Amino acid sequence: MKRWGVVFFVLLIQNQGILKPVEAEDGFVKTRGLQLVLNGIPYYANGFNAYWLMYVATDPSQRDKISSAFQEATKHGLSIARTWAFSDGGYRPLQSSPGSYNEQTFQGLDFAISEAKKHGIKLILSLVNNYENFGGRKQYVDWARSQGQSIKSEDDFYTNSVVKDFYRNHIKTVLTRTNSLTGVAYKDEPTIMAWELMNEPRCTSDPSGKTIQAWITEMASYLKSIDGNHLLEVGLEGFYGASKQQTNPKYFQVGTDFIANNQIPGIDFATVHSYPDQWLSGSSYEDQVSFLNNWVNDHIQDAQNILKKPILFAEFGRSLKESGYTTNQRDQIFTTVYSAIYSSARGGGAAVGGLFWQLLAEGMDSFQDGYGIVLSESSSTVGLISEESQRLIKIRKMYARLRNIEKWKRAREIRRAQWWSGNKVNDTGN
Repeated sequence: MKRWGVVFFVLLIQNQGILKPVEAEDGFVKTRGLQLVLNGIPYYANGFNAYWLMYVATDPSQRDKISSAFQEATKHGLSIARTWAFSDGGYRPLQSSPGSYNEQTFQGLDFAISEAKKHGIKLILSLVNNYENFGGRKQYVDWARSQGQSIKSEDDFYTNSVVKDFYRNHIKTVLTRTNSLTGVAYKDEPTIMAWELMNEPRCTSDPSGKTIQAWITEMASYLKSIDGNHLLEVGLEGFYGASKQQTNPKYFQVGTDFIANNQIPGIDFATVHSYPDQWLSGSSYEDQVSFLNNWVNDHIQDAQNILKKPILFAEFGRSLKESGYTTNQRDQIFTTVYSAIYSSARGGGAAVGGLFWQLLAEGMDSFQDGYGIVLSESSSTVGLISEESQRLIKIRKMYARLRNIEKWKRAREIRRAQWWSGNKVNDTGN
């Protein structure tokens, strides 16, 4: 990997003006060692979170927002979107009760997938929420409780057999869904890059991590038995277990273990979320940046040296809602994450990209949580996103160029062999 890193660094310096286009993006994303791979070429890409895609697309009159968001994302070099493939109970549910699905909402997800396909954007689809928003674990255990199950807490989501049956059925229903617009089953759709078991799983009743470890093992095996095409990740924030808990923000022992959880068979790449403004809310901005720098680099090194798997920074950002928070501060947070990713990627390391939270389209002020970014609105952050994404695209182009060189060399060797073979035949007079 180090040898390739040196080659890419030289090529990036010398050949930025003669880069060839990256190949078509219509294949399944796979893994190869520390890298994601698309059509045989290492796949490095930045992207965004847009949890609202299905929710908004459920209303056909609002679907132009999805199209606009994808168009702007593509224009700014973003090619991965992470979104929810769940909405359990409540308003506009996907799953109104266990095993009962709303066709109109499913068609909203169909549209989001088909539109992503048109714009060359790969999707990460999360299958349930840790939190009450859009139902989540609480809704699942409430459903089980209403059927007579003895439920002590939301953490029973991970152990109660009835709840686990509900969740397995959701996995099967989503994966085997045939898109009403494309006619392709989700499990056969290359636009989907990966499945995510849960958005930010936590189990505070068992800080040892054993409960979540067993649940991930079981559900990863089940999902892979249905779908062998797609990658799978857990949805972890990156908090460590007892062996390295000093790396976590103070008091953050939430029943997950970045190392053990990602070593489970069936988990193809690791994820990390980064919110120093939330996790260290009482600390100075300088301390938050320092923490973030260590947090990002520790996880890259552990993914590379221990897990030996790719790592995606699946959520990061900084809210501008708090008094005194500035765009420059947000830019420094973005730069810290993006720079670490690029430094790793150009050397053939484990970091493959970053997805900021969150992308909004114009006219979505009601979705603004302080983190939202509208790419069509000019700002230093938008310029930074575009610049950093283009840097990763150049690495992909370098890999594509090198592969073309290797193909040319092999073809030349074959032609030479054929030429010598033909001349030898002529020399013998035959």
